[in-house]
Amino acid sequence: MASVAATHAEHPVGLKRWLFTTNHKDIGTMYLVFSLLMFFVAGSFAMLIRAELFSPGMQIMKPYFFNQLITMHGLVMIFGAIMPGFVGFANWLIPMMIGAPDMALPRLNNWSFWILPFAFTLMLSSFFMPGGAPATGWTMYAPLSIQAGVGMDCVIFAIHMLGISSVLGAINIIVTILNMRAPGMTLMKMPMFVWTWLITAFLLVAVMPVLAGTVTMVLMDRHFGTHFFSAAGGGDPVLYQHLFWFFGHPEVYIMILPAFGIISQIIPTFSRKPLFGYESMVFATASIAFLSFIVWGHHMFTVGMPAPAEMFFMYSTMLIAVPTGVKVFNWVATMWRGSLSFETPMLFAIGFLVMFTIGGLSGLMLAIVPADFQYHNTYFVVAHFHYVLFAGAAMAMMGGSYYWLPKWTGHMYSETVGKWHFWLTTIFFNLTFFPMHFLGLAGMPRRIPDYALQFTDLNRVSSIGAFGLGLSQLLWVYVVYQTVKGGKKATDRVWEGAEGLEWTLSSPPPYHSFATAPTVK
Repeated sequence: MASVAATHAEHPVGLKRWLFTTNHKDIGTMYLVFSLLMFFVAGSFAMLIRAELFSPGMQIMKPYFFNQLITMHGLVMIFGAIMPGFVGFANWLIPMMIGAPDMALPRLNNWSFWILPFAFTLMLSSFFMPGGAPATGWTMYAPLSIQAGVGMDCVIFAIHMLGISSVLGAINIIVTILNMRAPGMTLMKMPMFVWTWLITAFLLVAVMPVLAGTVTMVLMDRHFGTHFFSAAGGGDPVLYQHLFWFFGHPEVYIMILPAFGIISQIIPTFSRKPLFGYESMVFATASIAFLSFIVWGHHMFTVGMPAPAEMFFMYSTMLIAVPTGVKVFNWVATMWRGSLSFETPMLFAIGFLVMFTIGGLSGLMLAIVPADFQYHNTYFVVAHFHYVLFAGAAMAMMGGSYYWLPKWTGHMYSETVGKWHFWLTTIFFNLTFFPMHFLGLAGMPRRIPDYALQFTDLNRVSSIGAFGLGLSQLLWVYVVYQTVKGGKKATDRVWEGAEGLEWTLSSPPPYHSFATAPTVK
């Protein structure tokens, strides 16, 4: 009995296990569950927005509340769903992929997660403050953010907490990867997922303090009589945009590089081939990260910047398409003449490839200065970034969850339900966001709850798609729940017929010999 008590003291169970855990798998699980919860919170905001836009005129809410929903949808989806979701994957997989026993700083790991629930409680509580949540959009542009009610202060403090969490998590990932690789695993032998997270972590450390400083300046303008962004006091609202987008554009790549890593693990497995052009993939990822720091002005073409600055930002933005194109080419080349099979993770990977490419091409359209003057602040922009962030980041996470769930839980998921989830998600996603390209090109402005009669039909298609997209995610929850609860036991080689390749690509082969794949019997 004494030994049992000692074991329980060492390894807490129940609530204490989750509160005090320093185990990277437990912390990864908490990040993933939290991300899924926030995905549904932010998604419910989106469905309310689309309900309002089902018909012209005001339907179910006041314009101010509509813009509050848009603000919170963006903030919660980015900082609550996408970023913590990828950190969950990193916690689960990086130690196993590099042969480390755990993350380098386990207590810091615990703390960086437990900051999140408090931060989002504070952020969502802004709805109940005098004046309600800010109606500024997720960008929180000054002077709107200077004039907003008390809810804005809650959001600013929440962002500070989220920034602390992100920077601590990123430091932990960098230290783990650089210091805890198994003997023989050089940097150029790491799986692509580990590479993408190493580069993402450096991006986080570089840009989160910029956002923290920017929202602190807003706080000073609001309460301490400074005029950083207030034109009436000699400040400059455009300065806010420069500072915000210097954070905001690398942030876009913080949300997509880990997705590139997940896709780079999935496609070789179901192609039965090693990843094509591994070294070029690593250098392309690093190039994207570097270029992301010098393209922020393409969000600001309409502010009246000098023509040479517009030209610089236009050409540097087009340049970033080159390493991205290298990655897409390498993924397609990996599949070329491979022995393909189309299990659920591979379907999500191919869906990612097609739809992320559409998002990238519409991004190139937005990079053209004279064209951007027409597209700016229309639904074309909304379509573009959802093709990148939902069809890119979110669908990569869905594919990754199906890919690694058998290893995480020891059980196989239902392939039939997984495929239903993929096809419904893909169909309803395109139904929701593809019409927005046409709405934007026709001149429909975003963040406005009313619209002209000629936009009615496409908006109704979008709204029906949005309700279908939201409801089809319940299948994902069902699959995850069923797999965690039990089901058919996963074998030691989960993806049969992958000839041992999947294991090699996602974790160190035996004897730390990283030059050769395990022998297949």
